[in-house]
Amino acid sequence: MLTLERARELNNTMVTEEHLLIHAMNVSYAMGAMARHFGEDAEHWQAIGLLHDYDYEKYPDEHLRHTEAPLLAAGVAPDEVRAILSHGYGICTDVEPLTNLEKSLYTVDELTGIIQACARMRPKGITDLEVKSFMKKFKDKKFAAKCDRDLVLKGCEMLGMDVKDVAQICIEGMREHAAEIGLLGTEA
Repeated sequence: MLTLERARELNNTMVTEEHLLIHAMNVSYAMGAMARHFGEDAEHWQAIGLLHDYDYEKYPDEHLRHTEAPLLAAGVAPDEVRAILSHGYGICTDVEPLTNLEKSLYTVDELTGIIQACARMRPKGITDLEVKSFMKKFKDKKFAAKCDRDLVLKGCEMLGMDVKDVAQICIEGMREHAAEIGLLGTEA
């Protein structure tokens, strides 16, 4: 089983840009919270989340085409690689998210981008971010415009959950690590 330590080792061989490292951590912490919600192994889900954009920095136009072979060769299990590939469903892969882990990764990848953008605008960052405030920004398509809200909604539908509930889980997961991910706000 992929550990968080091993995921960090592998990710650090490919990802060096700070914004991509922060994004990987955001997704990782949100995935840990989703795992707890589903009664699953939080560290394992965090490891998958941390590694989800393994090849993006080096191959942004061929994202996820340089992930499967090297991760399998590095000892990552086929089901773990499949989970990583599934977050690109309909965009750059045809690997449909089927498990709660896969559906969660598919959903939180974009969702955490909107949460991060929202938290960065607040004096106290994510520390006092409420879902109600987040939802106002989520509904504003001009805010964090590059984040695909339709994909988030599709993922929530796959999970059988409301976007507010998924957002709450992710905010709480990211809040625990606010200092590490730079979301303490301007007042910190």
